[in-house]
Amino acid sequence: MTTRPRLRQLEALKSVVDHGSMTRAAKSLEISQPAVSRLLADLSSELGFAVLDRKDGRLVPTQEANYILPDIARLLGVLKNITDTSQNVHDKTAGHLSVACLPGFATSHLPAVVTKFLKTWPDVTITLEPDRPERILEWIVGEQYDCGITDGFDGHPAIESTRLSVRTVCIFPKGHRFQDLKQVDARHLDEERFVHTRRDSSFYRSLHDVFRKASVNPTQVVETRQFTAACELVAQGVGVSVVSELDAQTYKDRLDYRPFVPSVPHEICLVRPIHKRPSKITLDFMEEFKASLSEFKV
Repeated sequence: MTTRPRLRQLEALKSVVDHGSMTRAAKSLEISQPAVSRLLADLSSELGFAVLDRKDGRLVPTQEANYILPDIARLLGVLKNITDTSQNVHDKTAGHLSVACLPGFATSHLPAVVTKFLKTWPDVTITLEPDRPERILEWIVGEQYDCGITDGFDGHPAIESTRLSVRTVCIFPKGHRFQDLKQVDARHLDEERFVHTRRDSSFYRSLHDVFRKASVNPTQVVETRQFTAACELVAQGVGVSVVSELDAQTYKDRLDYRPFVPSVPHEICLVRPIHKRPSKITLDFMEEFKASLSEFKV
């Protein structure tokens, strides 16, 4: 055999074997009977042996053809799966998405985003992996995840990023004296028991600059990496804090909050590997996430 059989030739042989006649095979393949005959004649020529015999008025595979029919069936099955999967992806019904995110997002905002996203992509599977910003960037640079949600990102040549600025608010326990204010000024926080983010974060540095310029000195009682942890501590009466409105809203039944001035936005970064071509699922999810922040953006 000097040439490879063509896919259409193999489909013709499989169809004739399945249906037992050229006529029914032609109807199944939606081509003419002479076209089926030509495909099979060419296949026999290229393989170097006859592929069909006639027995009791029915076309049956030759002994030689029987050796290769299982492989033909597997090949056509794989191709059908590829076609079906491609159609599912095109129709937004199948695929997998892996997302690395800050721990707070995994338990607060993202579940609602994922729920809405899966209504559009019902057969998509999703991996959510929460971790600290440093690890998220390692994963994205290594192309281990499709996209990531982080903060404090200063740029990297292997990462494409979109910066999203979210409003921050001052959160305080129910019944706190701040409840009578329309907004909380930095000066109101002087000597207040304060729950703050980690000292090496860009958000802490920005907030600390505001306190320094206003000559205020909150009593720092707890340092935490996550806004969600700060919300939990404030809800239990530990002190007050300044967090993203996104997180504060999640706890609105357990604490109170007001706009914080001057504005100190929380900078969220949506990142993905720059050298890995994003799937349609990834791009749609990133757009869904950005849209979910629209009411909180500065």
